[in-house]
Amino acid sequence: MLEGVVTWAEIDLDAIEYNVQSMKRFVGESVEVFAVVKANAYGHGAVPVAQAAVQAGAERLAVHRTIEGLELRKAGLQAPILVMGYTPVDGARLAVEARLTPSVISLEFARELAEQARLAGIRAPYHVKVDTGMSRNGLLPEEVLPFVQAANALPGLLLEGLFTQFATADETDRSFVYQQLSVFNQVLADLRQAGFEIPLVHTANSAAIALPETHFGAVRPGLALYGLPPSTEWPAPFDLRPALSLKSRVVRVRDLKPGSSISYGRTSITDRSLRAALAPIGYGDGYPRVFSNCGSVLIRGQRAPVLGRVCMDQVIVDVSHIPGVSMEDEVVIIGKQGNETTSVLDLAEQAGTIQNEILTGLSQRVARLYLRQGKPIMLTALGKGAETAPRTEF
Repeated sequence: MLEGVVTWAEIDLDAIEYNVQSMKRFVGESVEVFAVVKANAYGHGAVPVAQAAVQAGAERLAVHRTIEGLELRKAGLQAPILVMGYTPVDGARLAVEARLTPSVISLEFARELAEQARLAGIRAPYHVKVDTGMSRNGLLPEEVLPFVQAANALPGLLLEGLFTQFATADETDRSFVYQQLSVFNQVLADLRQAGFEIPLVHTANSAAIALPETHFGAVRPGLALYGLPPSTEWPAPFDLRPALSLKSRVVRVRDLKPGSSISYGRTSITDRSLRAALAPIGYGDGYPRVFSNCGSVLIRGQRAPVLGRVCMDQVIVDVSHIPGVSMEDEVVIIGKQGNETTSVLDLAEQAGTIQNEILTGLSQRVARLYLRQGKPIMLTALGKGAETAPRTEF
């Protein structure tokens, strides 16, 4: 199935299902799960991940943009889909036609959504986001009640949900989380006092799921869906299994003499004879250039240090200490090989960034190989579309 592919990510769909079920056991039957599959499911592939999450019991899906919701609908997914980010006014028709649930924070969009709902003969559900301390998209607390009152006067709209986003739930100091929660609870109380009943209230991202008081009617796991802890400070309240491994191949092995210069800029010049291996992965695939002269990959169960600058398409590593390295040997960038493991968090910390950036940085040309019970069932790759193993149900 990997014919012609030199660099690929393996996504374990059983791990996605396990993570959904693990979270559902923790939050209980009365709390729904939004599987957050924005940004191509954090680089894992939106459609296969969404399918696996729904199969595992996730009641809803969440994306950031309308175009992401349309991709899921075109693939046949029927679960409710929340568009958490901004939708332009001219996107109201698409939202209604595709049965997407937009986050609405402007009356201009609300009016157009109501009109499109009227034309379709339906009531369009929508959610309102409260900005409790992120200073991003969302209504300020004092704006929420007047907005809901005005939107509620429009025929064809149904206020289905109210939500917010926590800024520091992945940190040990949770004081700002509780400050945000207090603001949100006051907004919710004001709405209820004014006579508004909101069927679905949700505030918990992955990190906040550890705090039961943030659960309300639903939780929105992002990183946790993919089996990753939001930070090193996060006290994991349920078990998770990482879903993604990133791999490449050895495509050349050569002996270098002392004084050989390596890669662009000659930032590495050998002071001894060494054996170098070439792997076709670089910053064009999502392996950051910051790993130049300091990163490492796994080959034959041992760490091979990066030599010189990471190129757009390839990287050179030192395999002098690893016996028998040869063409086509597996190269592991993220994942386990032998007794060694490199996690997404390891890469993120070394790069001075977060796991989300590492994952969403995996480019389109990195093929995605989907696994069930450890066996490949489908490959998505540039020029190949989707190749599915024969006699395998997905």
